[in-house]
Amino acid sequence: MKVRDAMHKGVQWVDPETKVPELAKAMREHDIGALPVGENDRLIGMVTDRDIVCRGFSNGNHADALTAREVMSQGIVFCRDDEELDDAIHIMEQKQIRRLPVINDKKRMVGMLSLGDVSHSSARELSGEVLQAVSAHHN
Repeated sequence: MKVRDAMHKGVQWVDPETKVPELAKAMREHDIGALPVGENDRLIGMVTDRDIVCRGFSNGNHADALTAREVMSQGIVFCRDDEELDDAIHIMEQKQIRRLPVINDKKRMVGMLSLGDVSHSSARELSGEVLQAVSAHHN
């Protein structure tokens, strides 16, 4: 199975200057835990709900003053829509990530692959292995 057959399609990114309260509101409204961040037609980071808590509030910062750029994770890990799902799963396991941006051959973000997508699209045994790998304690 190809990644394009399992991913969520139509994902859009947020601007790096988007304020944290807007990020949290979008996550709540769309029932998602991560938002890609883009600038100058390039994907530059991801903001997760965990990023907001750990980077945003752990130092006593106020949400109204913070932007996506200040709390996002940099160093984007992604996969291509024409890759085999097993290859994308391997990336998720190796990098211990739960959500993987998907790009096409023109380097445009066309979707997001989540653990839930993997669960719905692959064998139960494989889904369990992925969940265990990405949930392992980070060293």
